[in-house]
Amino acid sequence: MSVSRLRHIPGIGVDTMGDAADAAHDPDLLRLENLDTDLRPPQVALDVTHLAIDDDAANSFLPFQGKTELRAAAAAHVGRIAGVPYDPATECLSVAGGLNGVLNVLLATVEPGQEVVVCDPIYAGLVNRIRLVGGVPRHVRGTPTKDGWSVDPDELAAAVGPNTAAVLAMSPAMPTGALLDDTHWNALAPKAVEHDCWIVYDAAMERIRFDGRAPAHPASHPALADRTLTVGSASKELRMIGWRVGWVVGPARIIADVHLVGLTNVVCQVGIAQQAVAAALEAPDAEADVAAATRVWQQRCELILDELADYPCVRPHGGWSLLVDTAALGLSPADASDRLFRQGQVAATPMTGWGPSGDDYVRLVFANEPVERLRGLGERFRAAFG
Repeated sequence: MSVSRLRHIPGIGVDTMGDAADAAHDPDLLRLENLDTDLRPPQVALDVTHLAIDDDAANSFLPFQGKTELRAAAAAHVGRIAGVPYDPATECLSVAGGLNGVLNVLLATVEPGQEVVVCDPIYAGLVNRIRLVGGVPRHVRGTPTKDGWSVDPDELAAAVGPNTAAVLAMSPAMPTGALLDDTHWNALAPKAVEHDCWIVYDAAMERIRFDGRAPAHPASHPALADRTLTVGSASKELRMIGWRVGWVVGPARIIADVHLVGLTNVVCQVGIAQQAVAAALEAPDAEADVAAATRVWQQRCELILDELADYPCVRPHGGWSLLVDTAALGLSPADASDRLFRQGQVAATPMTGWGPSGDDYVRLVFANEPVERLRGLGERFRAAFG
C-alpha cells in the first residue's frame, strides 16, 4: 500500500462477494450479498429520465450545486420530515449519491484526529470514510435482543466529548435495521451543544421502517436544528440506485463549505438524473410509493425470519438487511459466508470491518430476491450448517 491514508481502510466485503456471485453464473444462487433491489423506480422518474436524454440543459456541469428544481424538492422533502424550513438556494446541495454527500460533509466538518461517533455494527463504507478524512471512529455498541437491535441513548450521548467533531447517525441503520428516535436526540442534544459538534444524519432509509411510524429526525429537536446536516439519497427509498443523486441539507454556515468540497471532489452530479429525482420527490403519490415498496421488503424480511427460525437471526426494524450471528454457530463470518456460498447456493457478505461487533455476523439482504425464490432458504442453511 503506497499511501498511509489507506493503511487502516479495509475493503467492504460486498464487492468481493458480488464478484464471486457474478462469476458463478448460477441462476439458482440467491443474491443476498448486495444492496440492490428488483423493485422498479417510480414511473415518473423513468419517464422524466427518458425526456432528459434529449434535453441539452441536462448535458451540463452547471449549476455545480445542483439543478434548482432538485434542490427545491430536496429542501422541501427534508423540511417536511424535520419540521424545519430550509432555503434551497443556501441550505441545500445536490451530490452524486448519498455516500458522496457523507464524504463531502465529513471533509467539511472533521479535523484530522477528531472523533466521529457511530453506532456498531455499521456500514464499513461509513467507517472507511471517517478514516479517509483522518477522523477516528468512536463506536457505540448496539445490543441484539429477541425484538431486534437497540442503542442505549445514554451510551450514545456519553460517547460525545471534547474531541468529537460529529455524530454520524443512520436510522434505520445499515446493516442492522436499528432505529434511533427522539430519546436519542434528547440525550444527544446537551452533549452536542456542550462540545459544539455536528449531527450528520444519513437519511438514506429513514422511511423504510417496519413499524409504520414516521422518521424521527434530529433537526426536529430545537437544540440540534442548527447543527444537523441531513444527507439524503434516491438510491434506497426511490430505488434509483444507478441515477447517483443525493442531497445535503443543513445550515447555510456549513453548506458553503460542503459545496467547496464538492467542487474539489466530484464537481457535479448526473445531469440527466436530477429532474427525475425531483419529480419522484414531489409526486403526489410519493409517500404511498415508498410505503408500498416497504411492505414488499418487510414481507421478504418476515419470510426469511420464518425460514431461519432455528438460526440466530436478529430482527431488523427497517432497511434492507438483517444479520445472522455466526459466532453462535461457532463460525467466523468468512467461514459461514463460504459455507453458504459453496453448500447452500446463497451469496451473503461477512461483516468483518463493519465495526467491532461485525466480526460476529454475516448479512442477508432481502431487497433483491422475491418471496418465491426466498422460500426454501431454511433448507439452504441446513445444507450449509447442518
